[in-house]
Amino acid sequence: MRVERLHRFRSILGLLLLILSLDVAVALEPSSTATLVFRSAMIETMDAERPTATAIAIRHDRILAVGTFEKIERHIDKTTKVINLEGRLVVPGLIESHGHFLGLGKFLSELDLMDSESWQDVVSKVASEVEHIDRGVWIIGRGWHQSLWKEKPQPNIEGYPLHDDLSAVTPNNPVLLIHRSGHLCLANKFAMDLAGIDSDTKNPRGGEILRNSMNSPVGVFRETAQSLIQRAYSRYRQDLSPGELDREFKDSIHLAEQECLRFGITSFQDAGVSPATARQFADLIERGRLKIRLWLMLRTSNSVLRSEIPSLLKYREFANHHLTIGGIKQMFDGALGAHGAWLLEPYEDLPSSQGLVVTPIKTIRKTAEIAFEHELQLCTHAIGDRANREMLDLYEEYVRRANGRPLRWRIEHAQHIATSDIPRFGKLGVIASMQANHATSDGPFVPTRLGDRRSQSGAYVWQSLLKSGAVIANGTDTPVEPVDPIACFYSAITRRMKNGHVFHVEQAMDRRQALCSYTLDAAFAAFQEDEKGSLVAGKLADLVVLSRNIMTIDADKVLSAQVDMTVIGGEILYRR
Repeated sequence: MRVERLHRFRSILGLLLLILSLDVAVALEPSSTATLVFRSAMIETMDAERPTATAIAIRHDRILAVGTFEKIERHIDKTTKVINLEGRLVVPGLIESHGHFLGLGKFLSELDLMDSESWQDVVSKVASEVEHIDRGVWIIGRGWHQSLWKEKPQPNIEGYPLHDDLSAVTPNNPVLLIHRSGHLCLANKFAMDLAGIDSDTKNPRGGEILRNSMNSPVGVFRETAQSLIQRAYSRYRQDLSPGELDREFKDSIHLAEQECLRFGITSFQDAGVSPATARQFADLIERGRLKIRLWLMLRTSNSVLRSEIPSLLKYREFANHHLTIGGIKQMFDGALGAHGAWLLEPYEDLPSSQGLVVTPIKTIRKTAEIAFEHELQLCTHAIGDRANREMLDLYEEYVRRANGRPLRWRIEHAQHIATSDIPRFGKLGVIASMQANHATSDGPFVPTRLGDRRSQSGAYVWQSLLKSGAVIANGTDTPVEPVDPIACFYSAITRRMKNGHVFHVEQAMDRRQALCSYTLDAAFAAFQEDEKGSLVAGKLADLVVLSRNIMTIDADKVLSAQVDMTVIGGEILYRR
């Protein structure tokens, strides 16, 4: 009996130990243990089923659970890093839907003319730059805009300055100053001489050289005419060694990534890269040298696209969503600020012009065929109402051919749309890839360009587009504008310009619409809504912690909010 009781005791003890071990195994099951937890937060999830939460658990690069701390506490063990946010706001990782990543990095190392208040201010900044460089070295600057200066330069052509003052302070250096829009540039005499430009130089197709009454170039080059100066600059750069070019590229990428992380950008939709640059990005990502997520639009000739796309399709989804080749970029017209946007009616302040066609429609039609064949999104720059109408007509043909397959082709900028064309965005499923800060930057001169009637009915009409059922993806077009999404969010909800005036406030977004345009709708615009854009279990662990709650504070205090943390794939890559 005694032996039987001992065996029974051992059996019971063994069973209890087994049950206890099973409980521990459940508690410490690796697949349910969080590596990082944020608690005591105000979380805007952008998930319709659970709009808000107070805690989020992350396992490696994915979201494990979202809800209350009591709900996710069971995912914590001694290895979990727990951060108390003390009530700060958490939002999904912010997505820059239209920018130029390499361009941002280059801009950060060039002469910044964004805050210039006059032509003389620009000339003075260039003159200061001359003191620090050798003879023959190019001076590259960006960000000037004549319509934002306090006074018109004298003399001027169509409001643009002449090169004479600039050339006087730069007799030994070529100068290229890119307009804030990127659709116009100004060069000094040295640069024009290097480019071989004189009175006999013809306007290239889709561009214009501004001239005085003697037919002499005044230094201003609109749209494709910029290439005349840029080719001269490219020849100069041919003397740089491969090592110098590689260092410059990597430095620019590093600067761009750090700037994006500082502003809470976790994904960046690059509006136009060459196949070679796409491969350089892939190499950096594969070696762990680039951690922001990139979604690329290829931009090159149709012949190169046809030859290169087959080998590039391996990057359709690469390195766990860190690189995606998803679209093809085309340029249809120019910009309003440079009188290059293609309009249905002439410019109010330049009645002789209705803008420019930068790329012929037959060329874009061939690009559309390539995009359709390879199931890539066509992303076309169209700003003027005529350009938007022509693109909608083209897109409609392919929507019919797709026979229900979602294309989500995009119009980049869509800044001025004829009233009758606004509903077509929603009906056709065309993404309106727009930049809220363009409305507040351009607002002071838009009525001058378009007149009050066209400005009110068709310029930056966000609410009208949203009511049509269209999806708006937000961004900054950096380096045209600073990559700061909080400033862009502020523009979206207030439409308040720097001069204090409001640009047609009836078209402003509400805060949830504005945040959605930077998160879930931006992800949708790239066919990535299943992986990012909202804080839901199973999605990529990309999120941003803000110092203030931009969803509730007074609108005039939104600009005081700062990014405290930027998290990509569960890794804190920026901390203020």
